[in-house]
Amino acid sequence: MTHNSPSRASVRLLAAALMITPLLAACAGSGVKKDTRYVARDVNTLYRAAQDRLDRGQYGIAAALFDEVERQHPYSPWARRAQLMSSFSYYMDREYTPAIEAAQRFLAIHPGNKDAPYAYYLIGLSYYEQISDVTRDQKITQQASNALGEVIRRYPDSRYAADARLKIDLVQDHLAGKEMEIGRFYQRSSNWLAASIRFREVVDKYQTTSHAPEALYRLTESYLALGVPAEAKKSAAVLGANYPGNEWYERAYKLMQKNAPSA
Repeated sequence: MTHNSPSRASVRLLAAALMITPLLAACAGSGVKKDTRYVARDVNTLYRAAQDRLDRGQYGIAAALFDEVERQHPYSPWARRAQLMSSFSYYMDREYTPAIEAAQRFLAIHPGNKDAPYAYYLIGLSYYEQISDVTRDQKITQQASNALGEVIRRYPDSRYAADARLKIDLVQDHLAGKEMEIGRFYQRSSNWLAASIRFREVVDKYQTTSHAPEALYRLTESYLALGVPAEAKKSAAVLGANYPGNEWYERAYKLMQKNAPSA
């Protein structure tokens, strides 16, 4: 699951929360000079310049300008807002590490703020968008799962929790897929014990994912190869009880009939 750009649904959800028009937006013109980020300016002009760049899709420049709002006017009411806008702009620019850092900085300074759920959600999304295919290390995938889980745990009734739950389902499926890939590798190497441990992990931790039926079948295979038909029978029975019409159960049934009919 590789993401080339942030998902539309997530962007809509994030953008909707940022639609609070700043009171100062009408105070400044729309002219933006290239050197804005390097020049000391009043907070109105600087914030409006950043917003203008964001509106024009120039996310990297927008992020730098929002950072300048915070740097030049740290005690302004708009510095807090700029931190979130900076995080969002970095996210839209697919610069996920600074997006996470900006949101974490906001939470460190304003942990009880009403926009804290938004910041947690941004962190979760920033990890989520970096998830790579199952053949690579899954540290980021686990971080995405943890961060999205934090949104659900802290703010279960927020507008972000529902989307976080959907994404966690995909993340869990991804992590299960990684376990399956490693388990199959061990099977091909006839390392049946190591394989069975991986498949058991899927059955125990990711039983709601799409990989569970195959994991139970592979467990059946592994236990037969290990010479413990009683355990193989248990796996096949669980597979039949939970997925009676599934192709993996049909294969497990035939496998048991062929290799351990009396088990």
